[in-house]
Amino acid sequence: MKRIVLAVLALLILPYALIFFYVLPFIHPVSTLMLRDLMLLRGYDRRWVSLDEIAPVLVQSVMMSEDGQYCFHGGVDWAEMRMLVEDTLKGQATRGGSTIPMQTAKNLFLWNSRSFVRKALELPLAVSTDFVLSKRRLMEIYLNIAEWGPGIYGVEAAAQYHFKVPASKLTRRQASLLAVSLPNPFDRNAGKPGRRLRTLASVIERRAQGSGDYIKCIYK
Repeated sequence: MKRIVLAVLALLILPYALIFFYVLPFIHPVSTLMLRDLMLLRGYDRRWVSLDEIAPVLVQSVMMSEDGQYCFHGGVDWAEMRMLVEDTLKGQATRGGSTIPMQTAKNLFLWNSRSFVRKALELPLAVSTDFVLSKRRLMEIYLNIAEWGPGIYGVEAAAQYHFKVPASKLTRRQASLLAVSLPNPFDRNAGKPGRRLRTLASVIERRAQGSGDYIKCIYK
C-alpha cells in the first residue's frame, strides 16, 4: 500500500517538475495523445517550429478563437469558469471554457475525455504552467502539440497537410480556418471547410485583424 501511495504521489508531482524542464527552449515536449499514437504503433506527423517561424496571423487567430484573455489571466479565466460551473449545475449546455494554458496542460499531462477529476487536476497545472513559462514559450508549446487532424500535431504539420505551405506562410484566411477547427479537428477540416466552418472563420478573421492590445504579451 505504501508503494502504491508513493507511486501515485510521484505521478502527481512529475508534471510540475516537467514544467520547469520545458522552460528550456531546445526541449520539444510531446503530448499524451502523441505518446498514445506511438504506443499503438500509429505514428504521427509533428514538425517543431519556433514561434518566430509561425505567421503572426495564426497566433492572432488562435488567441481570438480559443482564449481572448490569454495575455491578461494567470492560466485560468475564473469569471468564465464560474459561469461554466453555474451553467453545469443548472443542467444547461456549456462551452468548454478552457484557456490556452488549460489546454496545454491537458495535452501535455492529462487525458482527453471530460470529467470533473480531469478538470480538478487541470486547473492547478494550468496556473503553474502559466506562472513558470513565459506567455511566448507557452504559446509556442501549445501550437506545436495541438492536434489538427488524424496524426497531425503542431501548426507546421497542419499547414503542410491542409494547405501545402509552411506555418510561416499562412494567409489570414488559412490561419482563421485552422484556429476554428481546433475544438474538433476531426469534424472540422480546415482544408475542406463546410459552410458553418467558413462562417466561423470569417468571424475570427475580423477579430484577429482588430486584436491589437490583446496580443501584446506575444508581440510587443
